[in-house]
Amino acid sequence: MDRLIGKHPLQRLHSPSRGVSAFVHSLGLLSFSLSFKYLVDWPNPVNDSYGWHMQYLTIIGLSLATATFIVGLLADAFQSPRLFLIKNNLAVASAPLEVLISLLYWSIRSIDKNLVMPEWVKLDLRADLGFHAVPAIMLVVDLLLLSPPWTISALPSIGVSGVLAFSYWLWVEQCYKHNGWYPYPLFEALSQPWRLVLFTFSALVMALSTATLKWLYGRVNGFGTSSDPHAKPGDVKKA
Repeated sequence: MDRLIGKHPLQRLHSPSRGVSAFVHSLGLLSFSLSFKYLVDWPNPVNDSYGWHMQYLTIIGLSLATATFIVGLLADAFQSPRLFLIKNNLAVASAPLEVLISLLYWSIRSIDKNLVMPEWVKLDLRADLGFHAVPAIMLVVDLLLLSPPWTISALPSIGVSGVLAFSYWLWVEQCYKHNGWYPYPLFEALSQPWRLVLFTFSALVMALSTATLKWLYGRVNGFGTSSDPHAKPGDVKKA
């Protein structure tokens, strides 16, 4: 058990810990909870629809980010290597997903805001950043500073991305059958074959974001693009 207490030699800061790690996870959870509060406090048609706000990839990503940081904070509080392992495994999905959400949202929004936001949606800048930027930023900070290196390879990352993308597509179509409208106006504007292209493209971008985050981790933590091939996402040991 001693080898699991402390930080991985390739990890920049101690985590789990009751210092910086707990502060980062608490700050992230504060932001995420305020975003969920915004959904409840601001009356809108989605609140009473089939699937609630979980129709939106943004909210699915926010929920996964929240679960990741809750487990991370519990790992900090109880100094638990097992919870730390669970947090890091969750992050392998939640961090690339949030990067994908941010990339798609801000790039499409720069072309036409009405493609990603129905006319009745009014988000101030603080709320917009809370939904579409802060989760990605917090998860990337957690990865780069408070986590051991990922060891997921190309094919598994494509598999994870593909499962998430096409599961979401099936869920969106299920919600459409009940509500008669898609959560994002872009889906309405595309035919079924083009929606297939969109979700396939999104899966590839998410897989690419996984590879990019692995590369960035190596640059930030000073070992290039390679890491210990035997390391696991939850491994920590005394420095």
